Amino acid sequence: MAQIVLNKLRKDFGPISVVSEFSLTVAHGEFIVLVGPSGCGKSTTLRMVAGLEDASGGSIHIGERDVTHLEPKDRNIAMVFQNYALYPHKTVYENLAFGLRMRKTAPAEIAQQVKWAAEVLGIEHLLERKPRQLSGGQMQRVSLGRALVRKPDAFLLDEPLSNLDAKLRVRMREEIGQLHKRIHTSMIYVTHDQVEAMTLGDRIVVMHQGRVQQVGTPLQVYDHPANRFVAGFIGAPEMNFIEGELVADAQGLRFNGPGVQVPIPRERWAGASAPAAARRAVLGVRPEHLVLSDAGEIAATVGLVEQLGSQTLLVCDTGAGSSLRVLGGREDRFARGAACRLALQPQKVHLFDAEGGASLLPPSL
Repeated sequence: MAQIVLNKLRKDFGPISVVSEFSLTVAHGEFIVLVGPSGCGKSTTLRMVAGLEDASGGSIHIGERDVTHLEPKDRNIAMVFQNYALYPHKTVYENLAFGLRMRKTAPAEIAQQVKWAAEVLGIEHLLERKPRQLSGGQMQRVSLGRALVRKPDAFLLDEPLSNLDAKLRVRMREEIGQLHKRIHTSMIYVTHDQVEAMTLGDRIVVMHQGRVQQVGTPLQVYDHPANRFVAGFIGAPEMNFIEGELVADAQGLRFNGPGVQVPIPRERWAGASAPAAARRAVLGVRPEHLVLSDAGEIAATVGLVEQLGSQTLLVCDTGAGSSLRVLGGREDRFARGAACRLALQPQKVHLFDAEGGASLLPPSL
């Protein structure tokens, strides 16, 4: 195990900066997930840690060593790629043993390490097969095993589940989580799938346009997004946004938007600066925090009904081309075109600056 410290890491391609001032400390045995849309710089960051890309600035420490300028082979890390990259002419045993043989490891130790990794991953019965005889999930386990046998200081995983079907992704996600708990080695995992990030990470790092937007536990990021981008990216279905203005009056703080007025509970904004004058703002509310109620303050028309089994997702038209997503229990009483009313839960709303997108509510609440 080893602590990983990234200090002001930067990657430029000519005049284009793809990773800017990335700083992060990964504790011993911690599982960190880098998440963000395609092109946000997460894979480039991982490749710099691995030594596959040269850093344009900043430093990388693994344990007590500064590895910023070391070759990948000298960093004692193991990387798992989206592409399994198995040798098709070698058996599973030979694929697992190949890296150790290249390091001139003793045959007895190779056999011991391969046996241990195969038992951890449940692939002992596959050791004599070749890759063409394996399923996608089995090939991904072999890919993990090839990294595991080396007993590295850290694992780097670059979207390892992208090639699997939905059901197998869920299963492999669980297995990677169990593997981490068993070996307790530091892991940095890259994905664009926010569900993977939320379910796997001890902490998640949300990236956008090469910059870190927020670092925190999954629930910290979900419940207290630092800005509008994080709020919209984390969560499925994504958060609803209503543009309007924030005003302070004798009753307190209130958000006024098209067809909606929401009082902001004092406990939600205590410690934040209440506006002296009306200011443009964006109210955010997650679909599960909208309630279907005859006494609701928002009049709407059901535009789409998605039955998810135990839950129902309604996309409701509120007029002027705007819509709100509502996630609730199983609902059979609504059909497309039906009238409904929606109620907000003021204690659950979020407020963001209309210009920069920063959260206007204290993140500690």
